[in-house]
Amino acid sequence: MSLHSDIASLDRFGYCRIVGRIKDMIIRGGENIYPAEIEQFLHTHPKVQEAQVIGVRDERMGEQVCACIRLKEGQDCSREEIRDFCKGQISHFKIPHYVVFVDSYPLTASGKVGWLYDSVFSLS
Repeated sequence: MSLHSDIASLDRFGYCRIVGRIKDMIIRGGENIYPAEIEQFLHTHPKVQEAQVIGVRDERMGEQVCACIRLKEGQDCSREEIRDFCKGQISHFKIPHYVVFVDSYPLTASGKVGWLYDSVFSLS
C-alpha cells in the first residue's frame, strides 16, 4: 500500500479499507467519485459478471461515469436496468451516465485490465 496514491477509509472499529487510487478518481461536477466503489456495487447485480468504471470527459460536468459491464453467460441486460438497479442504492451522482456492455476487456502484458480511458469508446 502506498500512502501517497491509495484512498482508504477507516471504520468505527479501526479497520482500514482501500477504496481506490487517487489517479483513478473521477471528478463529476465537483464530486469526487472512486470507480472501485461503483464497481463493487455493480458486482452485486445478479446479471453482472464483471464491471469496470471509468471517467469520460464531459464539457459541462468535467467527467461522466461510464460503466463497462461484462454480463454473465446467457444474460441480457439494458442500460436502463443497470441505472434502475443503482437508483436509491448509491448516490445519484455516482450512477453511471454511460453503460457499455462488453464481451471482454483489453489486458496489459501483466494480465491487468488496461484502459485507454477516453479513447477506448466513442461516446456521444
